[in-house]
Amino acid sequence: MKKIGLLLLSVFLCAAVASAQTQSVSAYTTLEEPLAKMLFDAFEKETGIAVKWIRLSGGEVVSRLEAEKANPQASIWVGGVGLDHITAKTKGLTEVYKSRNARNTPKEYQDPQGYWIGLYIGPLTFVTNLDQAKKLGITPPKSWNDLLKPEYKGLIRMANPNTSGTAYNVITTLRYVFNGDENKTFDYLKKLDVNIDQYTQSGSAPGKSVAIGEIPIAIGYAHDQVKLKAGGANVVINAPSEGTGFELASMSMIKGGKDAVNAKKLYDWILTKPAQDIIATYYVVPVSKIATPHKDALKITDIKTVKQDFVWDGDAANKARLLDRWNSEIAAKR
Repeated sequence: MKKIGLLLLSVFLCAAVASAQTQSVSAYTTLEEPLAKMLFDAFEKETGIAVKWIRLSGGEVVSRLEAEKANPQASIWVGGVGLDHITAKTKGLTEVYKSRNARNTPKEYQDPQGYWIGLYIGPLTFVTNLDQAKKLGITPPKSWNDLLKPEYKGLIRMANPNTSGTAYNVITTLRYVFNGDENKTFDYLKKLDVNIDQYTQSGSAPGKSVAIGEIPIAIGYAHDQVKLKAGGANVVINAPSEGTGFELASMSMIKGGKDAVNAKKLYDWILTKPAQDIIATYYVVPVSKIATPHKDALKITDIKTVKQDFVWDGDAANKARLLDRWNSEIAAKR
């Protein structure tokens, strides 16, 4: 009897150890690292589930999910331009999950089938280092047309649309500015290319370079730029007068992820008020009705926006065609 008791105790302890070892979830995130760490640390503190996360740009996540399709290495993707999440959906890389907490997010910011859900909005804006602008004798741009000025030659930085959802959003936004005329869009992008010093891998990198005076002007999302300004950078932020696009940063479950149970727990938790309030500290415009927006965040209602068709923009075929054209007409000519 004693042997049976010891055997049962041993089995119980082994099961407990095994259970403890499974209390983790692997995630890809396109949130900025400080925000991702703050968010995932809070989740672990509340639930005991550790998040093993890797920070990648949106385009990198889609590429990695394609490469890992037969053997997914993560179970959830948090953050990243919604267009990349739509692309992932159309490529069969993500799966449906309808969280009970999704009721706090307006339907317009959710995939109708439940493949992705929006977390926050971030408009595209221009950020200019005022010290560098004064030194160079230039004025901060206030329109898409301004960016083509000859005095800005080599003074603007933006991301590469192949790796950055932010930069791809620039292309789709310009397509709306030119009323769907892709020839006019790429004629503009070729002219803009003359003034671009380099295309970075990450969408937030150009703004960081502006903050330290490495380059005077950058194109990116407002919340990344507001954060730099709040941190003491002497910059000014302007939204293009012709109209601007915006990201709908989203979240998706990765198809076939090994940590699906804990990934769903993380997904549910991110839609709660404590998590939404953490996200809002990054100067974004949260879409959840229960979130408390940051007082310094730009308001989407205060700027002119283009009317975006997220489904069209995120469609894999449309995206592939636009990127192929950018690569052949712009990247290949540099």
